[in-house]
Amino acid sequence: MHSQKKVLLMYITSNSGHYRASLAIENALKTLSPGIITMNINGFAYTNPFFEKLINRTYMSVIRNKPEVWEYLYDNPKVLKSVQGLRNAIHRSNSKKLKVLIQDEFKPDAVVCTQAFPCGMVADYKKYLGLDLPLFGVLTDHAPHSYWIFDNVDYYIVPSEVSRNHFMRNGVSDAKIRVFGIPIDLKFSKNHGEEDVYKRLGADSRKRTILIMGGSQGLGPVEKMLDSLERVAFDFQITVVCGINKRLYETLSKRAKRYKKKMLVFGLTENIEELMEASDIIITKPGGLTTSEALAKNLPMIIIHPIPGQETKNTDFLLQQGVALRAEDGDDVAVLVQELFSNSVKLDEMRKKADLIKKPNSAMDIAQLILQAIA
Repeated sequence: MHSQKKVLLMYITSNSGHYRASLAIENALKTLSPGIITMNINGFAYTNPFFEKLINRTYMSVIRNKPEVWEYLYDNPKVLKSVQGLRNAIHRSNSKKLKVLIQDEFKPDAVVCTQAFPCGMVADYKKYLGLDLPLFGVLTDHAPHSYWIFDNVDYYIVPSEVSRNHFMRNGVSDAKIRVFGIPIDLKFSKNHGEEDVYKRLGADSRKRTILIMGGSQGLGPVEKMLDSLERVAFDFQITVVCGINKRLYETLSKRAKRYKKKMLVFGLTENIEELMEASDIIITKPGGLTTSEALAKNLPMIIIHPIPGQETKNTDFLLQQGVALRAEDGDDVAVLVQELFSNSVKLDEMRKKADLIKKPNSAMDIAQLILQAIA
């Protein structure tokens, strides 16, 4: 039925949650409809390769050195108004490349965007040309923001009722909104068997386990945290995922040999779902994808150093839902770990709350909606 249907997926920046979400939807589409043809591209690199490098560099340096500037720019109605002209100009200059992709070469039956920039670009392109092309905007953070609001988006996939209400207040009709959750890989909804996982990892199944993740960049005060955790009286083991941060990986691998508690160190790893399944607590930055994956595994979270803007909003959402605690620094982390391990009632309560709000089948639900739209 869908044998030669085509879906174009767009994200920005390849080491990101947007990209992982895009891949999760693509996999779900291929699972449900093996004949489907997909193209998954970095919408920014495709239309503005020079800009993409510049903006990535600028964003990372602002986040590292002046996070309060990002906080001001992020979801600020005044800023939104003032960048409107620039955004329109960028969209217009991109329309030639989009025409080649959408009308001449790939000719998709639907477009799916996991980030607001390509979504706005395609929405404006549809508007100029009066195109009838189903466009899906998929949010990858728990808290919505106004950069997503465009006239020509057919469906918004949002994580929660909080986001649905935000969009409706901003004039998006309820009929366009689906509360499916943030799309995560299908493997997070499978059970991998804790005992087997411990064996494969070389971990001790009798010990409690803390998982530390600093995002794909391996950011955050991981070393200070480990100092503080070493002093906690409880016996537990620590698993650290360093992402693409090679320096951190090398430093911690050396350190693991003389660390008092058992510590396992990983770089970029493909089996996060197993690490989560074998853990009692995760200490992480509050990216939308990582926290949705943790929810899928009913894993209580300690959140550290959220980036001002979307991550602080994600943190607020997770704290309100009772599935996370927030730590200000490494010492704070140790205090919270001590508190949770000496209070199993609190830990269980956090697990139960995660179980109530998790949406592990989001990617499949989104894929089904796309296939219905192009049938």
